[in-house]
Amino acid sequence: MATLEKIRSKSVFLIIVIGVALLAFIVGDAITNGRNLFGDHTTVAKVGSEKIDYTDYMRKREELNNQLEQMRRQNPAQVANFDNQLISQMALDQLIGERLLDKAAAKAGVRSSSEQLRFYVLDNPVNPRIQEILQQLNTQGVSVSTPQQAYEIIFNPTRNGFSDADMAPYQRAWIAMEEETKQLINRQTYQRLLYGTVKANELDKKALYNDYVSTRNVDIAYHPYGQLDAAKYPVDENALKSEYNNVKDRFRVEEPTKDVAFIAVNITPSAADTKAAKVLAQKTVEALTDSTGQIDKDLKKEGIVATRKELRASDITDVQIKEFVMSADNGAVKLISDNIKGFTIVKMGKKTQAVDSIQLNIVNVVGEALPGKVLAELNKGFVADSLASRFGADSVMVQKGQWIPLMTAQGRTGVIEQGQLDSLLNAGGKYISLMSTPQGSVLAQVSERKSPKTVYEFEEVNYDLKPSTMTLNEERAKLEKFLEANPTTKAFMANAAKAGYSVQDFTLSATSPAVPRVAGMQNYFPDSRQVVRWVMIDGKPGEVSHIYESKDAQTPALYAVAIVNEYEDYAPLSNKDVNAYVTDRARKNKAGDELMKQYQPKAGTMASAAQAMGAEPQNNPNFRFGRNAQVRDAEVMGKIAGSKPGKVILVKGDNGIYAYQVTKESKENFPYSETQYEQQYFQLVNPNLPEMLKGASKIKNNIFKFEAGD
Repeated sequence: MATLEKIRSKSVFLIIVIGVALLAFIVGDAITNGRNLFGDHTTVAKVGSEKIDYTDYMRKREELNNQLEQMRRQNPAQVANFDNQLISQMALDQLIGERLLDKAAAKAGVRSSSEQLRFYVLDNPVNPRIQEILQQLNTQGVSVSTPQQAYEIIFNPTRNGFSDADMAPYQRAWIAMEEETKQLINRQTYQRLLYGTVKANELDKKALYNDYVSTRNVDIAYHPYGQLDAAKYPVDENALKSEYNNVKDRFRVEEPTKDVAFIAVNITPSAADTKAAKVLAQKTVEALTDSTGQIDKDLKKEGIVATRKELRASDITDVQIKEFVMSADNGAVKLISDNIKGFTIVKMGKKTQAVDSIQLNIVNVVGEALPGKVLAELNKGFVADSLASRFGADSVMVQKGQWIPLMTAQGRTGVIEQGQLDSLLNAGGKYISLMSTPQGSVLAQVSERKSPKTVYEFEEVNYDLKPSTMTLNEERAKLEKFLEANPTTKAFMANAAKAGYSVQDFTLSATSPAVPRVAGMQNYFPDSRQVVRWVMIDGKPGEVSHIYESKDAQTPALYAVAIVNEYEDYAPLSNKDVNAYVTDRARKNKAGDELMKQYQPKAGTMASAAQAMGAEPQNNPNFRFGRNAQVRDAEVMGKIAGSKPGKVILVKGDNGIYAYQVTKESKENFPYSETQYEQQYFQLVNPNLPEMLKGASKIKNNIFKFEAGD
């Protein structure tokens, strides 16, 4: 009771404390999406003592997304198969690399000079922000095409007809861009310095030279192990453990890792879905041919997509569509295709003649009053090339013979508005003003035009056949029933095949962008990053997840995963791939020992050794260490390179038994080139910059703690 009275006597104080703590919890939870309130709750990753903050990560991810969208607009084919699930880890990898580079450069005292900054900003721009500033200026009607022009206008606004307030935002952006560029220069400088430390000494270069000029004449016979019979060469647990310990370093992992069993159920349209699509195709044809000739909102709700197109014949890639539109009358409708992917219907419009490209002479004129004078002079016959000498190079810029595409394979470009285009084409070769602002104008003249081409206008109506909600729900119910009956990893793996599911084995970690379609391949199941999040954050060995759904429009799917194992130093022998590798090595080792005993007594000569092995001796007259295709086993190659002429030697290799005899040693007469062997050494070492920067530092990746769960 006394304790309770003390609490009551301090109730106001406690209410304040609890209120502050509750507010901190709510705000903290909102910011960090359920991350731990204590510790590095805004740290996405750590490399040694270096931290990557959540805000930096989000900024970098947004930057990469913007770059990707820009690439999609400029060259869609280049990034057509890019998986957006890669963005998160790419952003983090870049940040880690940048942070390590910046730290190393600062520690080494690397600083960019004013001369370097000028060169990499004005003469040879390396920062994409420069182009962004130029684009923003042009969008606002300030005509600039080079960083020098932009710098002049931004930092000398009054001299160029602008106020300080007009250019203040651009000045801030330019200064920020310069700071970024200094950082880029420092990184590039340090990278060159770091790579420059990887140099061969005289012994290294001489060793490479000697390996190349030293040759041997060698007779070699080889008996591969082939597919070994497990019953003939059994491998017990002790042999597996022994072999695992011999090669354990191969299985080192850099971060916490988990082995999983994974089920992916690809949902395909049912027979009922296909039948419904055929009915829908007929309804769509009827809608296009009735009095309105339009796709109504009900059809659009069904997934019908109508696209109006204006294309030249050469731009129509579908042969059936091309044949139809070139011969059909205005208003004609045809079902072009109807299959398991959906259907395509085309409704023909009119055919017109249009110029698909023109060549322009373009004159940019600075100021408000001068453009009118220049336009008048040009249309009196004044030569455009002489404008700069008459009105000043800073006031007039001429671009001659600029071809402007009016149509491409995607249709009309819209580069020039129709009204402007009509004015240009009807100007009779005279200059007109295309754009005019208080800061300046763009004048243009048609110098040449292509012959008109036939343009076909038509409506392309498409429907992608996808599984219905009913089909999806049926598959979900089936998978739910399986998971309810098999809630453990052991049961999940044992009974999946009986239930009609195929289980794939994967090894996942925090750096796994998503679940790969095939182990070791960078091709991922759509929307499977959420599965990796559950595996790395919530899943424990023996546990089975709930169902995850892919919303991918083309290939909807359901996923379920079970945790088999987890480890953070070495992949254990229980790992399926490790076990298969170690078992294979142990079996080959056992077979090799038995075959060596069998062949050794008969290895007096190459002929007798080869006969015992059932092999044909092959002569290699120019055997060089590291440079021959006949022997791929590195250890065997080293033994041959170190052997003297004379006796027949029998060797147990990784993949078979070798018998060899060196009959002659010789040396090629090649000149020694320090530069050549310096380059060869660098190629052999193949320095890994991120690893060199990271050194012994451990990376702690918390990325999935910052991504939405469910």
